Amino acid sequence: MKIRLAQLSLLLACLVLWGVLTSPQVPAFYFDNPDKAAFFFGEPLKVLDRLIAWFVSGEIYSHLWVTLVETLLAFAIGTGAGIGIGLWLGLAPTAAAILDPYVKGLNAMPRVILAPIFMVWFGLGMASKVALGVTLVFFIVFFNVYQGVREVSPAILANARMLGASQRQLLRAVYLPSALSWVFASLHNSVGLAFVGAVVGEYLGSAEGVGYLIHQAEGVFDINTVIAGIALLTAFALVLDALVGWIERRLMVWQPSANTSGQL
Repeated sequence: MKIRLAQLSLLLACLVLWGVLTSPQVPAFYFDNPDKAAFFFGEPLKVLDRLIAWFVSGEIYSHLWVTLVETLLAFAIGTGAGIGIGLWLGLAPTAAAILDPYVKGLNAMPRVILAPIFMVWFGLGMASKVALGVTLVFFIVFFNVYQGVREVSPAILANARMLGASQRQLLRAVYLPSALSWVFASLHNSVGLAFVGAVVGEYLGSAEGVGYLIHQAEGVFDINTVIAGIALLTAFALVLDALVGWIERRLMVWQPSANTSGQL
């Protein structure tokens, strides 16, 4: 509770400082005109007004739905592909050695530049945004799963084989539990990247979505609407991250918590 109160206090302090520094009544020492501060950095009350107006009028719901669907599809497809291919290459060293330079080359590619190519291939609809998000999510999950499988203790594998475990039993009882903690560590990072893929795709070419609203607002220098869109996306990313954390706690009940790991 103390930590939550401290976090809330820090947020409120930042909002108050932001409001004070951008208030027209407070001369800004870093600008020749006090109104410039609000123009460049927005005003928290106007950002809040924009968020409330979006939800009251219902304007935001269709755009938010599109962005959330794109994000969830990219997150699900990228995670599934990363887990499947990571397990496969982790258990097939020969295939991993052959594909190693290609995987590293694709990972080194700045994948955001693929957005225009995906728009040519899949059009300006949802598919191109999902494809971009998948490329961002996939490699984080893949490398974590691959590393988790490769770091399984040889002693545990030897003991399981001595007890007569089949390859399928090893996969279910040894490899998957070993990789599971790596998977969830990657999922917490992948949530934000799934949003990045959806929003960047909408920003570059779309007629709907929160990224589209942000792009339209930037075109008319409406910084308050831009910040409102960013705040909305951040809030939903935190909600999705919290959902991943809840699933992690449910599936990994066998893992000792930080409060009990040091106790006998």
